[in-house]
Amino acid sequence: MPIIKSAIKRVEVNERQQQENRGPKSQLANALRKYRATLSAGKVEEAEKFLPELVSLVDVSARKGIITKDNANRKKANIALALEKAKKAE
Repeated sequence: MPIIKSAIKRVEVNERQQQENRGPKSQLANALRKYRATLSAGKVEEAEKFLPELVSLVDVSARKGIITKDNANRKKANIALALEKAKKAE
């Protein structure tokens, strides 16, 4: 445990920010899980409809600082690539 007053405050602020980010981060993870499950079930049309919603959620998470911009871009590229692979597999 820190002794210096500013270090104590920093720990408290970090914990509070972690709690605030937990909900949106979980929501993003659940949406990605749902998307991947839809693709693996072979429901490509349903996944296509869900893609813009998911991309928007990823962008909002990046804008709010929940994930980094590079992480958001990588997630968007991976989900688009997964959709293309599923389309070719049909």
